[in-house]
Amino acid sequence: MAKAVESQGLSCAQAGNGLDALALLEQFGELPLCITDIFMPAMDGVAFLRRARELYPDMAVIMLTGVSEVTTAVECLQLGALDYISKPVMLDEVRARVANALEKRSLVLQNRMYQHTLESRVRELDRRNRQSLLNGVEMLVFALEAKDAYTSGHSLRVKEFTVKTAVQLGFTDDVLAEVDLGSRLHDIGKIGIRETVLHKPGPLTPDEFEHIKLHTLLGERILQPFLSEQPRVLRIVRSHHERMDGTGFPDGLSGDRIPIEARIVAVADAYDAMTTNRAYRASRTPGAAVEELRRSAGAHFDSDVVEAFMRAHPDLTRHPIRA
Repeated sequence: MAKAVESQGLSCAQAGNGLDALALLEQFGELPLCITDIFMPAMDGVAFLRRARELYPDMAVIMLTGVSEVTTAVECLQLGALDYISKPVMLDEVRARVANALEKRSLVLQNRMYQHTLESRVRELDRRNRQSLLNGVEMLVFALEAKDAYTSGHSLRVKEFTVKTAVQLGFTDDVLAEVDLGSRLHDIGKIGIRETVLHKPGPLTPDEFEHIKLHTLLGERILQPFLSEQPRVLRIVRSHHERMDGTGFPDGLSGDRIPIEARIVAVADAYDAMTTNRAYRASRTPGAAVEELRRSAGAHFDSDVVEAFMRAHPDLTRHPIRA
């Protein structure tokens, strides 16, 4: 049988039982094909098959069986054997079964590689599509801000404040990237808010305030379809107006129930809002804004985040981004 296999241009290693075969495989690594008898000393073919399939799942296995062992051979097929040959063995049949087994194995491996490649391409296409959508959403944010001289550049400044503060709190790598993105998109929901409310020069009526509060929920709804795998971004968009004492919106969360990333953006957002002119009030000085952050720490803002913000920005005499 070994000569029949070698006549097909293949090298052949031989073992006297299942244990010896496993030792050979450990030495050589996974082989393309193994032919094994069912009844052997030390470890029979069924036990060998089970172990070999665990260790070398891509190795094709052909079982040798006598007429009385056909039922066992069929069970071996269910355990993962690729084929079986009945004894007495015809060498031409061995050659044919070996060639067929190697071809089947090759097709399985090719199909797996194709599927892996296809999945990779689909993931890459999905990533590109998501990035394109994301770029479009960011353009909407900038377009929204560009229409209002008072908020122009707000998202980029909030992003700069947020990222530096997050680094002080130990954020790194992918988590920091999500916080970066969430801070840039935190006000995306304002696309759905009436401009007369957004740009109103005086105090808002209770109804108008309820309307503007919707921007947190609208933003989450806009981003959910293509950012579901980046939950920190969605939590920032939804919860950056929550307050430590539970008086914020939209969910009235308090303390540690507010996501830490949203607590960071809340401080950055408030500081930038206070130090820029708005339609309804003039800007405060950086010193006055810092004093307000400290005064509101614990009630409105997370005290640890406020302190991290101060460490990250020791010189607040100017914004990190200013036209």
